[in-house]
Amino acid sequence: MLISRGRNPSAGEVITQLFSNEELRGRVITTLGLLLVVRLGIYIPMPGIDRESFKTFIDQGGQLIGFLDIFTGGGISTLGIFALGILPFINASIIIQLLTASLPQLEDLQKNEGEAGRRKIAQITRYVALGWGLVQSTVFALILRQYAVEGLGETEFVIQTSLALVTGSMIVMWLSEIITEKGIGQGASLVIFLNIVATLPKALSSTLEKAQTGDRADVLGIIILLIVFLITIVGIIFVQEGARRIPIVSAKSQMGGGTALLPSRQSYLPLKLNAGGVMPIIFASALIFLPITIANFTQNPLLIKAASSLNPGSSNPWPYAITFFALILGFAYFYASLTINPIDIASNLKKGGVAIPGVRPGGSTSNYLSGVQNRLTLLGGLFLGSVAIVPAAVERATNVQTFQGLGATSLLILVGVAIDTSKQIQTYVISQRYEGLVRQ
Repeated sequence: MLISRGRNPSAGEVITQLFSNEELRGRVITTLGLLLVVRLGIYIPMPGIDRESFKTFIDQGGQLIGFLDIFTGGGISTLGIFALGILPFINASIIIQLLTASLPQLEDLQKNEGEAGRRKIAQITRYVALGWGLVQSTVFALILRQYAVEGLGETEFVIQTSLALVTGSMIVMWLSEIITEKGIGQGASLVIFLNIVATLPKALSSTLEKAQTGDRADVLGIIILLIVFLITIVGIIFVQEGARRIPIVSAKSQMGGGTALLPSRQSYLPLKLNAGGVMPIIFASALIFLPITIANFTQNPLLIKAASSLNPGSSNPWPYAITFFALILGFAYFYASLTINPIDIASNLKKGGVAIPGVRPGGSTSNYLSGVQNRLTLLGGLFLGSVAIVPAAVERATNVQTFQGLGATSLLILVGVAIDTSKQIQTYVISQRYEGLVRQ
């Protein structure tokens, strides 16, 4: 097989490795098999529920139910034991990462304890996911109790339903961790990817039916929305791949007191435009529904009134849009701070005898990198927020509601996860390429 050490692997090389390399093939099969198990769990029904009455409630639920149903892969509407899906784990990850930034003990575990510290944080995240899953499953069971079949006690129904839901959520979390460890890609992101893809056929068929049975205005609205989606996908790809390349020079490549340079390839320090990838929008999507969960759990009228304003299907969408935009921008900065530490980068450059032209090593380099990263994060965060808000506004303007929450947010997650997973596969193929060269 002909290979090139200076380029990314082609599609043909990836496919060849997939069929010839046993380890890569095993990882892909493991990933697909576990995702299939996650999908099948959606259709294992919870007992003791009048499904016809609940279906009527779902049909009247609007965009909020549709949005939540997307992230659970239809688990809410089908009332499967995996109805909560990966949401408790995502919420737990948000809580732990926020605490890590504020508690010195957790920060020390993450930065100074190496792999052992990361394992401890992962274990704490699992416990928090279990606790939060119990809260969410209890709230869901309290909502479902009015649809319980006759002859089943209320307390018995709530306990039975809560245990089924939290058990299903923990199984999904466990499967996603196995995918991360023994498969290809990031398990939690792939589970959300699968859930979104599973809702596409229904959304597309509803849109085609509306185009066939609607008037000219409906067809025009659908065309406009599809054009916006296509433009959004192109923009997502550009932003996901965009990076600021900062030139760097090494003292070892200089001669004659730094006045002459040996001819060599220019080196760069890449800073991504969207350092957090899809995680800011995933976390913002999960966090924005926490007030609704808390309000339903406490049954406080003031909390319920305040949380209802965050419903994307409400008559006044501005509170939801502004809050969602602010959360995405905030998580973009938060993830950028976790991904890139300008002080550490400046220290490592100085130790390696590497500098940025025109910038003094040490504190000046750290301040320069921090300024560049803040500007890049602002641009990336504004783009992410726009991607989440603008197509939804176009949906309202064109009165095309067949996607039921499957908008630009879902597109961003789909494209981002697909790019990240493909890069992991390419990285694996490149490692195999160089292993082959070493053997030769």
